[in-house]
Amino acid sequence: MDYVIAGVSGHTGKVAAETLLAGGQTVRVIVRDAAKGEPWKAKGAEVAVADLGNADDLAKALAGAKGVYLLVPPNLGAPDFRAYQKATGDAIVKAVAQSKIPHVVLLSSVGAQHKEGTGPIQALHPVEAALRALPGTVTTFIRAAYFMENLGGSLGALEQGILPTFQRTDLAFEMIATKDIGTLAAKSLREGAKQTNIIELGGPQKYSMDDAAAALTKITGKPIKAHNAGIDAMVPTLTGFGFPAGVAELYREMTIGLEKGLVAFEGTHRTVRGATDLETVLRGLLAK
Repeated sequence: MDYVIAGVSGHTGKVAAETLLAGGQTVRVIVRDAAKGEPWKAKGAEVAVADLGNADDLAKALAGAKGVYLLVPPNLGAPDFRAYQKATGDAIVKAVAQSKIPHVVLLSSVGAQHKEGTGPIQALHPVEAALRALPGTVTTFIRAAYFMENLGGSLGALEQGILPTFQRTDLAFEMIATKDIGTLAAKSLREGAKQTNIIELGGPQKYSMDDAAAALTKITGKPIKAHNAGIDAMVPTLTGFGFPAGVAELYREMTIGLEKGLVAFEGTHRTVRGATDLETVLRGLLAK
């Protein structure tokens, strides 16, 4: 077996697995539900049914492979989001140690170098540290920028000519298309690594919400303006959409961290730029 891929029900893992299969590599995908594995069997992949939070099952899924793509998937419905993140991160580290898999590619995040002040991102800091300390395993940490696709949740007010946000509309920050994350994950697995390393993955350029509004104006042919609702409106707005209060608070902290420069690349590691621009992603989101 060449590679094991988690997250195939989402965007990044799906792209990584399809890319590797298209390149002739043998792939084992990890799914929680056997039924979700059937389409992958049809594509020629082996299927392992495992929960990323179950270290023993995950270790079995990793057995015999040269490399694995792993991530801590979001679970906004978890009763305690932080506890879920910690338990899943701990299970991943334990499974890697048990399986002795030689190479891990982990989807980390911009800002993961900080222990605190980054909201949900800070849960990745101890996972990085624990994997880095494992003997016999080399890890490639992909510190990916803000997902461009996350802007899909802000498109509901376009009929009113508004793109809502909770931050400065002119603040340019790193964004990346999920397709480009999956492509880099596959490339990193194929290339392998001789030592643990960090890749800072951003898009073709930094973008602001004003840039996103300008792109939407071009796409729709209607004037769209970015509107800063203010950071104090973030928690009540998100909870109004059904987010648990604790999760909403974490995202508020992350937004403040972005404004403070905590949610940013260190600038001392290898930087990779994705090929997909923001306008392309926004066109895809609107087409859906």
